Amino acid sequence: MTADLISKWQSVGFAHGVCNTDNFSLLSITIDYGPFGFMDDFNPDFVPNTSDDEGRYSYKNQPNVGFFNLEKLLQALKPLIEDYSEGEKVLWSYVDRFNQRFLSIFRRKLGLLYEDENDEMLIHSFLWIMSSTHADFTMAFRELSEVSLHDVNSNRLPRETWALKQLQTHKNWGDWLAHYVDRSRLYSDTNVDKARRKQMQEVNPRYVLRNWMAESAIQKAERNDFSEVRQLLEVLKLPFTKQEVAENLGYSSQPPEWASHLRVSCSS
Repeated sequence: MTADLISKWQSVGFAHGVCNTDNFSLLSITIDYGPFGFMDDFNPDFVPNTSDDEGRYSYKNQPNVGFFNLEKLLQALKPLIEDYSEGEKVLWSYVDRFNQRFLSIFRRKLGLLYEDENDEMLIHSFLWIMSSTHADFTMAFRELSEVSLHDVNSNRLPRETWALKQLQTHKNWGDWLAHYVDRSRLYSDTNVDKARRKQMQEVNPRYVLRNWMAESAIQKAERNDFSEVRQLLEVLKLPFTKQEVAENLGYSSQPPEWASHLRVSCSS
């Protein structure tokens, strides 16, 4: 369950800021409500917590931290386990489970309608291009779901697709897109492309709780104006649905410049 939970939160660009052993639930049904964050631009080294100077709990390290925490749990239970080697087998099954779940959900995020042995390379190549171009994690996936591949491949993107245009600046974007189109067999099949987009929009939110959105609502609340707090709450109840209020507030627009300097701590 820990593997499932971490793969799911990574799939929406979330990073847990304090992954100590005492902040993980045995049932994986809750987490510590301390520092956390949703990435804006994709950065594997993203750290949401100002106290984590060494990046121990960076986005890319979270799967390994999950394993570490389970290992410590196994060690604590050692006096109660008759065959410790069986416990170690269960522990190491975490690695395969995480990799399977990560691949499965990111396959859906790219709208890949069937499995292929080259999916892992295709997924990680996309993430690498995102990282290299500092593309927005949430909107890069979402915008890819909202346009036809014919339009993407023809470079006919709507003006508002700012995140996809970030990806287009990479020298390998054209090659990746060609592989993606070929892999999906979508280019000449409109119905299949619709199925791709539908699947993607079910797992790629248009809105997440970005730090700058929370900060904007907090600043108003401190002036006894809770209107944006209420609006934000309603928007996040339907994160996969395009909403006029959210669009007017800029929740799917390019984050403001000051947002890049926001981080949180245990005292936030």
